[in-house]
Amino acid sequence: MIYYKTAAEIERIRESALIVSKTLGMLASEIKPGVTTSHLDKLAEAFIHDHGAEPGFLGLYGFPNTLCTSPNGGVVHGIPNAEPLAEGDILSVDCGVRKDGFCGDQAYTFEVGEVAPALRHLLQVTRECLYKGIAAFRAGNRTGDVGHAIQKHAEDHGYSVVRELVGHGLGRKMHEDPQLPNYGKCGRGKKLREGLVAAIEPMVNSGTEKVERSEDGWTIKTSDGKASAHFEHDVAIVNGKPEILSSFTYVRHALGIKSDGSAPFDSEMPSSTAT
Repeated sequence: MIYYKTAAEIERIRESALIVSKTLGMLASEIKPGVTTSHLDKLAEAFIHDHGAEPGFLGLYGFPNTLCTSPNGGVVHGIPNAEPLAEGDILSVDCGVRKDGFCGDQAYTFEVGEVAPALRHLLQVTRECLYKGIAAFRAGNRTGDVGHAIQKHAEDHGYSVVRELVGHGLGRKMHEDPQLPNYGKCGRGKKLREGLVAAIEPMVNSGTEKVERSEDGWTIKTSDGKASAHFEHDVAIVNGKPEILSSFTYVRHALGIKSDGSAPFDSEMPSSTAT
C-alpha cells in the first residue's frame, strides 16, 4: 500500500533527511586515505545521537551498523570494517536516520584522495542520473518514467544500472511502497501522485549490470569487480512537482564544491544552510 503524506508529515521527513545530510557533510571531511570505514561508522552514530535522532539502519533487518560503506566495486550494503581506505578509492556511504517516527535516507559516493578521471566521470554521470530521475518524479508521471530517465542517461554514457536493487517510498518506515527501479519504460508502472515521498537512488556500474552478494550476507558487489557509484535523495511531490527534502549542500560545503549539477534544484536548499 502506498501512503501519501500530508504537508506536516513531509516536514517531519525533511527534518530526518537533513540530519542524514548533515551526517554526510561531517563525514566528507573525514574521508581520506588511511581512514577506516569502522571509524566513519562510529563518528556517524555519535553525530546522529547528538542531533536527537536514532540511526535508521542499525538493527534494520538485522544490519549491524549505522552506515553502509561500499568502496570501489561495492554497490550497496557494505559493512564497515578495519581496512584503511586507499588513495584513488571511491566510497559509497549510505545513511539512514529515524527521528520522531519518521525516516530519512541518503547516499553519496566520495572520492578518496585523487581518483582517476574515469572514476570521476562515473560519479558525475551518476549524480546526473539522480537529477534526471528527480525531474521525472512529478504528479501524473509513472515510476517507469523515473526509471527510464535514469537508465537512458547512464546507458548513453556507456554505463549500466543495477536491476536487483531499487529506490523506494519513505515515511514512517525506511522502505515503503512503491518501488522505484532505476530502469523502465515511459508510461509504465505506478502512477505518481501529490504527497508521495520516495528515496530515489541510482546505482550505476562502469561495467556489467550484474551484481552478487558477498559471504557476509550483506555486501552487494559488481560481478566483474568494476566500480559502482550510488547517489540518493529524498524527494516529495509538492504542488505536483518534485521537492528535494535532503541536501548535498553540506557535503559540497565540506569539500569546497560550488556545484554538482543539481540545478535547478539548488534553490530549494540554499548554501547558507551549510553551517
